[in-house]
Amino acid sequence: MHRRGVGAGAIARKKLTEAKYKERGTVLAEDQLAQMSKQLETFRTHLEAFASKHKQEIRKSPEFRLQFQDMCATIGVDPLASGKGFWAEMLGVGDFYYELGVQIIEVCLALKHRNGGLITLEELQQQVLKGRGKFAQDVSQDDLLRAIKKLKVLGNGFGIIPVGGTFLVQSVPAELNMDHTVVLQLAEKKGFVTVGEIRTSLKWETERAKQVLDHLLREGMAWLDAQAPAEPQFWFPALFPELHGQDGAPEAAPGNAEP
Repeated sequence: MHRRGVGAGAIARKKLTEAKYKERGTVLAEDQLAQMSKQLETFRTHLEAFASKHKQEIRKSPEFRLQFQDMCATIGVDPLASGKGFWAEMLGVGDFYYELGVQIIEVCLALKHRNGGLITLEELQQQVLKGRGKFAQDVSQDDLLRAIKKLKVLGNGFGIIPVGGTFLVQSVPAELNMDHTVVLQLAEKKGFVTVGEIRTSLKWETERAKQVLDHLLREGMAWLDAQAPAEPQFWFPALFPELHGQDGAPEAAPGNAEP
């Protein structure tokens, strides 16, 4: 009976010690959280002062704007999260990205008949800058990507597809899966692809390759050159610079391509 009592006492002391450690750990965690919150608030105050001082540079310079966005991200601040509030009033960035989003939509709609709703980020930037005029604020590719992400609230029409070292901007609500993306990546260098190339490079069955290409044809994203020398070629206007005239108008398609 005596041993059992000692054992019960030891267990009680152990639980008491664990409870004290837990309580102490909670206090330390609360202190650390309070310190971090204070540091973040200080950082936020300095960030607002920095934004106020360099407002014009942030609005005019794409490089400066990107650095400022990165600074904001480190403390979880999104200047584009709302069209109202301090950041919108201070910097006007909400208006800037709203207007940029409208211009992106206008460019994509104007060129949809040619590219089926796919356009490279580089061409989109060129067309947007052309429409803004030489005295407007400069626009970087990072600005375009941020504006496009905001456009996603309009539905599933806008999306970004990584292709090689760049991006394709999708502006139509077509259902594109990984197979379609891989084929677009394969076609990036030449602007076209064939069933044979897909079979060789991706090790796909013929039927799988045809299904993907037929879908892209139906969506207007690809053109078919049925009279190509070896086998039919599927051209992608968004990836084929020679199709783009200097003034943005489409030129003649290669061979006897059919949209």
